[in-house]
Amino acid sequence: MGRVLAIDYGKKRTGVAVTDPLQLIANGLTTVSTSSVMDFIVSYVRQEHVERIVVGQPKQANGEDSENMGRINSFVRRLHEHLPEIPVEFFDERYTSVLAHQAMLQGGLRKKARQNKALVDEISATIILQGWMESRMMLKKNNI
Repeated sequence: MGRVLAIDYGKKRTGVAVTDPLQLIANGLTTVSTSSVMDFIVSYVRQEHVERIVVGQPKQANGEDSENMGRINSFVRRLHEHLPEIPVEFFDERYTSVLAHQAMLQGGLRKKARQNKALVDEISATIILQGWMESRMMLKKNNI
């Protein structure tokens, strides 16, 4: 088994999370400038066996794609060009920022730490990855 990498793609910053090699635990990895995220991912994949990349799919409350989806589709096309051997899939990222802020509050982080947008993006990527892992478990449990 290889790792699964999750991406919370943003206009300025991109949060990145990764599983352990057995795909049991989702961990925040880092937040990188969106302008350098492709180089970061390609470098990471050269060092670690990555089986799949999950990209957060931004949706509005009504289920329609958000305005950021155009940038994300362009990013995913570039991912396919640079890493054609690694499957990429989308996962609904609605409310991940809200959940990230709640996790920070529950974790006892002080106000200044909670205002760290890079940390919010990394936690959001971790929430996307955790949600993806849980959905896979449900599919396996239901033999789908």
